[in-house]
Amino acid sequence: MMSETPACPQCGGTLAYEDRGLLACPECGHEWSQATEAASGPVVRDSNGNPLAAGDTVVVIKDLKVKGSSIVLKQGTVIRNIRLVEDDAEHIEAHSDKIKDLVLKVQFLRKA
Repeated sequence: MMSETPACPQCGGTLAYEDRGLLACPECGHEWSQATEAASGPVVRDSNGNPLAAGDTVVVIKDLKVKGSSIVLKQGTVIRNIRLVEDDAEHIEAHSDKIKDLVLKVQFLRKA
């Protein structure tokens, strides 16, 4: 039975393995401990795999209909000063010029 190892926090590689108490990524050579992995929470990545942090600027890569309104966020819309959702690597919170308090899926965003 194979144990579940987390993806590499640096490159997102899925081939990580345990070596002398550390996790190692053969794709980029990064080593980290599981305690560090658990403390930092999930790594939020954009559609291209780039890590996102609170305060970053992102660009919408596809026209998105906003639920509950008739507004459409057009492809190329720039969204500044994003906030990460705690314990959720799939969503970010943000404001746009047209609408406040957006929750967006990171699969439709790229880092600016």
